[in-house]
Amino acid sequence: MAKNIQTRVLIIVGVIALAVFAFYPPDQKVRLGLDLKGGVHLVLRVQTDDALRLLTEGTADQLREAMRSANVPGVTVTPTSATAFTVTGVPGDQDAAFRTATTAIELSYDRASNGPGAYSFQMKPNITVDNRESTVNQALQTIERRVNELGVAEPIVARHSEADQILVQLPGVSDVNRAKEIIRSTALLELKLVEQGPFADEAAARQAYGGSVPPDVQILPARPDVVVPGQPAVGYFYAVRRVPAVTGRDLRAATQQLDEYNRPAVGFSFNTEGAAKFGAFTAANIGRQLAVVLDGRIQTAPRIESRIDYDGRITGTFSPQEAADLSLTLRSGALPASLTYLEERTVGPSLGAESIRAGVTAAAGGLLLVMLFMLVYYKLAGFNALTSIVVNLILLLGLMSYLGAVMTLPGIAGFILTIGMGVDSNVLIFERIKEELGAGRAVKQAVSSGFDRVFLTILDTHVASLIAAAFLFQFGTGPIRGFATTLTIGLLSNVFTAVFVSRTMFDLVLSRRQTTTLSI
Repeated sequence: MAKNIQTRVLIIVGVIALAVFAFYPPDQKVRLGLDLKGGVHLVLRVQTDDALRLLTEGTADQLREAMRSANVPGVTVTPTSATAFTVTGVPGDQDAAFRTATTAIELSYDRASNGPGAYSFQMKPNITVDNRESTVNQALQTIERRVNELGVAEPIVARHSEADQILVQLPGVSDVNRAKEIIRSTALLELKLVEQGPFADEAAARQAYGGSVPPDVQILPARPDVVVPGQPAVGYFYAVRRVPAVTGRDLRAATQQLDEYNRPAVGFSFNTEGAAKFGAFTAANIGRQLAVVLDGRIQTAPRIESRIDYDGRITGTFSPQEAADLSLTLRSGALPASLTYLEERTVGPSLGAESIRAGVTAAAGGLLLVMLFMLVYYKLAGFNALTSIVVNLILLLGLMSYLGAVMTLPGIAGFILTIGMGVDSNVLIFERIKEELGAGRAVKQAVSSGFDRVFLTILDTHVASLIAAAFLFQFGTGPIRGFATTLTIGLLSNVFTAVFVSRTMFDLVLSRRQTTTLSI
């Protein structure tokens, strides 16, 4: 046997061994997608108006604070929609100060006069579009972080068909409700100064202000377990500052802890900027109550005993699972807007197992038919083609496992298509060899010429298919990407087997004996 043939055989054996090592045992190393493993498929809509409303209300609060700082009395700032607010009561002699205070605001809002001392502000169209887009992108990133912390293997989080929709696929998830709550939870943490309270109900809180709550104050409910000394643990209401001292965006970390009574709690720490703001805020408000607000509900309202810089804690009657989930959502960041579920499909493991059986049966049936055709039509040379196809499938499984690609039902279709591509390549080679033999060439020359002349044709067809697979992967969703991934890996391994493995087997057989005929 020629030395170069021995080297090629060793390379082939080594590659096959590495591939088998990569995917064996399959039940542990081959990652299955949602349609094969079971799990949940969700389509969510991001309520982008929520984010625009928060931005508008925040801008209105800033303007209100600026008027107070500039000692401009009687100014009322009222949000009228998600993208607009009005200003009334600007004194005529303070109009210049008002215009100066709104200089930065006018970068994002168009101002219009509504008469003496009255103005309306409307968010600019391009700012509206940009904020909607950034809201969806931020929601996408936040959901992806939360899903990754859930420990789900190979989740899919991607934009869906419409601009404000997100697709989430969670293979292997059994507690669907918990996953949905973690994904959907806004987890907007705000620390606000308590102005008055607690009150038995919202009406009592409003009555404390004569029925007209100031614009810079809001009434918020407390959790039923927020304890007020000397009173039973029931639901209360507090009047708090509308503008928070710090928010969840100032957090550095959040962890599950135990409080002084060994009850589950959530500890958090601030980043440098947040610590500076919170330290100055607590130092200026010692002796007053601080409301820890999560998603618009007060979790606890402790009294500020001293300056606090870096650390804080949320307490309550949390279960260990609730504390763990809350710390997870805080770590992943607050969603910029609320989410609504448009579609939910649950795939059971039994359906996935049935899909695997059906896919394996289809692939085995296709391979059997190919074997019969190749053996009948190409005789003993058909064994060469069958060996290269089997090696191709082994390499395909090995590469998918090594790269961490997910096997889906469309991916099994890619397996079957790979068998077809392997047959097509061998048919091209064999037909060319038959033409060379018909032209009177010797067997070894015919085989060598057949592979050399067909190589560019095989390369051309596979490159064209790879381009198509690249487009499918770039613009397709989960199932389409699964098919494109399997097809791409199958095409690459097919070039190796059809050209290198198949030719090596021919050369190996022909090097052992002198022959003037070829069973093809």
